[in-house]
Amino acid sequence: MVASRGRMFLAVLAAAAFASTQAAGEDIAFMPKGGKTLLIELVGASSAQLRGIAQERRTEAQWREFADAQKKPMTEKERATLAAYLFVNMPVASAAQGAPVLPPDGRELAWDGCQNCHSLFAGYLTQDRELQGWRNIFLSPFHRELKMSAREREEFARYSAINMPLKIEDVPPDLRF
Repeated sequence: MVASRGRMFLAVLAAAAFASTQAAGEDIAFMPKGGKTLLIELVGASSAQLRGIAQERRTEAQWREFADAQKKPMTEKERATLAAYLFVNMPVASAAQGAPVLPPDGRELAWDGCQNCHSLFAGYLTQDRELQGWRNIFLSPFHRELKMSAREREEFARYSAINMPLKIEDVPPDLRF
């Protein structure tokens, strides 16, 4: 009986976590896809190709050539976002079996981090900065204290330089201002 309750609790917890993930996915869908999402869409979440990619180190231009060679429909910004993500984050450690654990991409980092302290809309989505401008935000005293690795900061900056600002009409009304 106790084991049955424990299993039931775990099942309910798993269902809640899944529902939460689904809800977050719907909320974040208005933002341009990040490199991790684009990579998984390109090669699949558990493919041998993904494991191979996760072990490679290439220049950003070489990753761009890789994305172009896949012959899958992607916008210019998506190809640039994918190449930047792969350049910053590869290689990664592989799990013993199965797919490697991919680092968060710029969209995830922004969604999970920025709105904790300020308006995602005014403080992030509407900002128009070059790559160095996005890097510079981490020089302010408050942003220096964020628990982000140098790799995460660079991923965030590259994603943001490529994909921001968004048009006001592209942002859901409940997230504006």
